[in-house]
Amino acid sequence: MLLRTKFFAIAIWCILAVFAGGAAADSGFLADVDDLPLPPGLSEDESARVVFDKPEGRIVEARAIGPGTTADVEAFYTGTLPALGWQGRGNGTWLRGDEMLQLTLSQDGPQVAVRYLVTPAAR
Repeated sequence: MLLRTKFFAIAIWCILAVFAGGAAADSGFLADVDDLPLPPGLSEDESARVVFDKPEGRIVEARAIGPGTTADVEAFYTGTLPALGWQGRGNGTWLRGDEMLQLTLSQDGPQVAVRYLVTPAAR
């Protein structure tokens, strides 16, 4: 029952984000990982985007910042990423298929920053 409630909450959040319109960064998702949502209130730092496509897979680095706490961001991703197929491995590391996601969080006063790194998973 709890899993079903989480799924519907995430689905509604995604629908609202899509209807908000705009570019990927404005719609609540990372521009270069279009199914990786941004926590509410955070915006992607366009100047921090780096993308490489390699035969082994893509490498994406991004950064988002906004009001909040690292605990808020951790709770958001702990509740959201499993429904998107990511499996937590601890220390901000998540795996999905052939990709690994590393989240690095930092707090600067009332602002929280998230560094995203998507790389091919070690085989």
